[in-house]
Amino acid sequence: MRGNPVKEKLARGEASFGTMAWEFMTPGLPRICQAAGAEFLLLDMEHSGVSLETIKTQIALTAGLDILPFVRVPTGAYQYVARVLDAGALGVMVPMVETAEQAREIVKWSRYPQQGRRGAAFGSAHDDYLGGPVVEKIATAHARTFTICLIETEVGLKNVDAIAAVEGVDCLWLGHFDLTDFLGIPAQFDHPKYVKGVERIVAAARKHGKVAGFMAADETWARDYYARGFRLIAYGIDTLIMQNGIGAGIRMLRGLAASEPAASAAGGKKSSKSSGKKSAKGKK
Repeated sequence: MRGNPVKEKLARGEASFGTMAWEFMTPGLPRICQAAGAEFLLLDMEHSGVSLETIKTQIALTAGLDILPFVRVPTGAYQYVARVLDAGALGVMVPMVETAEQAREIVKWSRYPQQGRRGAAFGSAHDDYLGGPVVEKIATAHARTFTICLIETEVGLKNVDAIAAVEGVDCLWLGHFDLTDFLGIPAQFDHPKYVKGVERIVAAARKHGKVAGFMAADETWARDYYARGFRLIAYGIDTLIMQNGIGAGIRMLRGLAASEPAASAAGGKKSSKSSGKKSAKGKK
């Protein structure tokens, strides 16, 4: 069974950077992300509409690579948490975590007895379809599983310290857009209520020895939130990265076209008319 170097790196106080995907679940996605330097690939099920089978395929495509598969599930229900782990995910992110009770339940679904209530299925995807001592496999699974709680509501923010204190929770991930919505200040990322909320999440993570996570849309966001104390950062999401890349190129080309001398364009038209007259004379 593979380990979780991202979790180990974070435990040493280092940072880890990856990316997120919710649209382009192609065969080459994990390799492309690894080639770009990503250490983890966060696959989204909450907003993408992709199936567990698609997620399982993406996880399988990371086999033999250094990039690690993390999955954001739609809810913290057993059938999502346990199944993505059985598919081979090394990290699971749960949205809308609001209480310590919820956090404990998420941890429970991600751990085998006696630490939790995860059902046993060995010789399957998560242990590479291999045999071996089950006790050792359980220990490896517990050591490598990375549990992420999304803090993105006013209730979750209020209880963030208690959530961070739950044993087995590894990361508090800031859901920035949702948090502004639930605070009644949609997309106002400079609003004092939001800024104080971000500080509260980072403080809770530090207090309880957990890591603060964030998805940065661009370089400006990445620099800002790294400076605020976030050490697990997904840089961009597949659709946004593609749009930004294409958009930058198209704007550059349109700028070139717009800066073309007017005389050159006019000269082209004059030449066209002249050739037209010559053609007409030729017909006579």
